[in-house]
This record gives sequence, structure tokens and C-alpha cells, in this order.
Amino acid sequence: MKLFESLAQYRPQVLGVLRIMTALQFIEHGTQKLFNFPPGAHAEALTGLALTSGILEFAGGVLLALGLFTRPVAFLLCGEMAVAYFMVHMPRNFFPANNGGDAAILFCFVFLYLFFAGPGSFALDNRDSANA
Repeated sequence: MKLFESLAQYRPQVLGVLRIMTALQFIEHGTQKLFNFPPGAHAEALTGLALTSGILEFAGGVLLALGLFTRPVAFLLCGEMAVAYFMVHMPRNFFPANNGGDAAILFCFVFLYLFFAGPGSFALDNRDSANA
């Protein structure tokens, strides 16, 4: 179909928007853990894995939003979300809608896609190829 073929030209831009919007949502999880912003019901002192995940979510989200080191960061965050799902959510209940793990699964697979697809448009990773 011609309509769908003509949409393909916007693939890099839409991939860039997906990366940026996903990163902004992910940053929010990190700021909630690290700075209690936005205020959440689970404000507590962070240690161990919770502190590590807060740092990964905040710093990794910022790097993804900028499109800097997109593939390695996406790979790392994909693994973090897989671990989060199986360690935190899965033991609560088998079904993601009941165990609160649906966001972790979505983040995991979006990051996996970004690892393979790259950053798309609007990324600092592209600055070298623009000058070549």
C-alpha cells in the first residue's frame, strides 16, 4: 500500500521520538527513587539494588534522552528491567497486570528494540555521521 510505504520515510524521526519519550518516563522512575519526586507512596532510604536501580534509571534515562551511547545503555537497561521483573514483580503474582510488572516488561522490550535499532533521529550518537 502506498500510504504505508510513504510513512517509512519518517522511521528515523519516530524512532527518535520513541527513544526520547521512553527515556523521559524512565527518568521519572529514577527521580522518584532517588529524590522522591514526584512524591510516591514508597519513600524510603535506598540501599543495595534499589539504589543501583535508581541510579541506572536516572543516569541511563538521561543518556537515552540525549541519544548518547544509546545501544550499550539500552542493553544495560533492558537487563535491569528483566531482573526487576523477575526479582520484584514475578514473585507477587504470575500475571503482569496483577503484579505491577507490565511497565517493566514494556521498558525491557523497548530497550531491547533500541539496542538493535539504534537511536533514530535527534541523537548525539549521530553527530559523527553528520560530519562525515
